[in-house]
Amino acid sequence: MERRRITIAILALGGQGGGVLADWILALAEAKGWRAQGTSVPGVAQRTGSTIYYIELVPDDAAADPVLALMPVPGDVDIVIASELMEAGRAILRGFVTRDQTTLIGSTHRIFAIAEKSAMADGRASSERILAACGERAKRFIGFDMDAEAARAGSVISSIMFGALAGSGALPFARADYEQAIRAGGIAIDANLRGFSAGLAAAKTSEAALPGEAVAPPPRPTTAAGRALADRVTALPQDAQPNALHGAARLTDYQDADYAGLYLDRLTLVAGFGDPLLTTETARHLALWMSYEDTIRVADLKIRASRFARVRDEVRVSDDQVVAVTEFMHPRLREVCETLPAALGRAILHSPRLTRILEPLFRKGRHVETTSLRWFLMLRILAGMRRFRRASLRYAEEQARIEAWLGAIRDAAARDTALATEIARTQGLVKGYGDTFERGLKNFEIVMAAAPALDADAVARLRAAALADDQGTTLAAAIAGGERRAMA
Repeated sequence: MERRRITIAILALGGQGGGVLADWILALAEAKGWRAQGTSVPGVAQRTGSTIYYIELVPDDAAADPVLALMPVPGDVDIVIASELMEAGRAILRGFVTRDQTTLIGSTHRIFAIAEKSAMADGRASSERILAACGERAKRFIGFDMDAEAARAGSVISSIMFGALAGSGALPFARADYEQAIRAGGIAIDANLRGFSAGLAAAKTSEAALPGEAVAPPPRPTTAAGRALADRVTALPQDAQPNALHGAARLTDYQDADYAGLYLDRLTLVAGFGDPLLTTETARHLALWMSYEDTIRVADLKIRASRFARVRDEVRVSDDQVVAVTEFMHPRLREVCETLPAALGRAILHSPRLTRILEPLFRKGRHVETTSLRWFLMLRILAGMRRFRRASLRYAEEQARIEAWLGAIRDAAARDTALATEIARTQGLVKGYGDTFERGLKNFEIVMAAAPALDADAVARLRAAALADDQGTTLAAAIAGGERRAMA
């Protein structure tokens, strides 16, 4: 018997207009004389909330009283629309996508889940595997970067998805019918029509490719100091020069040209061992460590004009709208003391009495509206303390750690440049600030203590173990097990 019912599942994140898209489809069907029913099933609150919208459409000349389902049934969904690649993968895992029935329409861009972003190492799920599954599991897969198309069209992703649905030909309606549904909705009609047109065109030419990762070109110096630093970089191995140029620019921005010069002084000593890979890895990790995140750096980044511009661009506000940005900031007593002159900060931290008195003042975080005059000026003053950073306790501590790490690299390079390269990469364990920084530093110190007695592969395994969990359990097991035997 001919199937006349059409089932549609929309998987979208909060704020992406999944409900608006569902309303357009319902309005489109009803305007063409179809019976239509739509429901929504809230999902787990990750990535700002994930929701499944389910729609069933039946021609009006079908059974007098059709019974319509309230949620999608695995193996019985005709069209799946996913607002992001992981949502498409989730639809496949739940059985909504089948080889003999489903047209899968999905964006190939990623919005990373909390678990992916909070992982100590690279916790991202494989986009390539999800994309391959989309092509293998669906009867037809239409995939392209809908987020990028929305940005180019000056619209929102829901209108792109609606256009992609029209371009797929999976519903028996004409383009004019889709456009009329947008007009009837009465919301941002011109922008949504632009997005619809872009989505329709992209769907017809889609080759389901992943968005390419942008590779930043080496910065071009614009000052005499910058050109002098760039001239020094030319003496390094060619493979290492892009990282060194980025590092010098980063540290000039972080502190000043003299600090970037110190970076190149340190890097030149490592380059003297003649191993391009060692120099390249050291150039990257040394720049990251020398630009450690202290309260001065955080304040500086929070109030930059480029950041406010990025926020406005991301939420796509118009010129006549006012945006308020509220940050959650939680500097602990240690972070505050680390910003003070070294002697004063050390005296407070080493005094049980002062610590007991002052710590309660910094136990709770604060919501800081960086767009307000009061907080902007306070953060501006804190950012301005960059000129005094070299006198701070944190600067003294970090420079001592960096020198010890570089010394270990040079000692290892004298006998094994592969081992030295792995020691350079171990800096990747030290990141962030607060508790995250302290956990990473503890793991770094454990690996560095073991490294002199190990080979390159063993150090790489310890580094991977340190990144496996934030409690250090895997690293402890590795030290107590095989790697301890390697040290014997």
